Amino acid sequence: MADLITVDDPDDPRLRDYTGLTDVELRRKREPAEGLFIAEGEKVIRRARLAGYEMRSMLLSSKWVDVMRDVIEDVPAPVYAVSPELAERVTGYHVHRGALASMQRKPLPDAESVLQDARRVAIMESVNDHTNTGAIFRSAAALGMDAVLLSPDCADPLYRRSVKVSMGAVFSVPYARLESWPRGLEAVRDAGFKILALTPDEKATTIDDAAPHRLERVALMLGAEGDGLSTQALMAADEWVRIPMAHGVDSLNVGAAAAVAFYAVTSGRPGL
Repeated sequence: MADLITVDDPDDPRLRDYTGLTDVELRRKREPAEGLFIAEGEKVIRRARLAGYEMRSMLLSSKWVDVMRDVIEDVPAPVYAVSPELAERVTGYHVHRGALASMQRKPLPDAESVLQDARRVAIMESVNDHTNTGAIFRSAAALGMDAVLLSPDCADPLYRRSVKVSMGAVFSVPYARLESWPRGLEAVRDAGFKILALTPDEKATTIDDAAPHRLERVALMLGAEGDGLSTQALMAADEWVRIPMAHGVDSLNVGAAAAVAFYAVTSGRPGL
């Protein structure tokens, strides 16, 4: 059973995992280096534990102690009970859900092991917006994608905002970070995947005509909001595909486009 510890000093060193959560640059560097990430909200904390992540500690406002009682009784990590005002002073923002947990990261698998049993894979290039990252992972989980691969410069899926937007779906979909780009795509092709590049370019085949759901193994590449896929990524693809647009709209937000494309890629698979 965890220790329930009341803390009233925002500078208490035991709260260090939670300091400055709104400082994006600081947290992006610190969290991977220290092997931690922050889960926010009851559902996300429970999903992180269900996915096998070890808890380092919890930070709870008083009204959430009873809600999380079963977790408190089940984990050996310390639980810090604080006022909402102190939580805001420590984290830098009002913690709406009143529950935070510092979780221990797991070692990331390599791309080859993630691809081994996969049939439908999403590949993200330079997606640095944490909201988009979380949205893409949530769609990937909901629509039956088997894995996600990240270019070296993609945002961290375990950053607090990504985890929150995904509602913990980042814990459900295996992912790996490619060590080089676009050379790392060779491992995808060697594993038997046809690589499709999602682009609004009119020269691209419509995704319906490409019929990706009929392919044995398919990898769908998505680019960053605004810029889209790089020339190098487009050249490395086996085929360009696009989502047909109406009413003069030229493109969708990458999170929305991912959901549409994932449905097209997985449509007709058993259980979907």
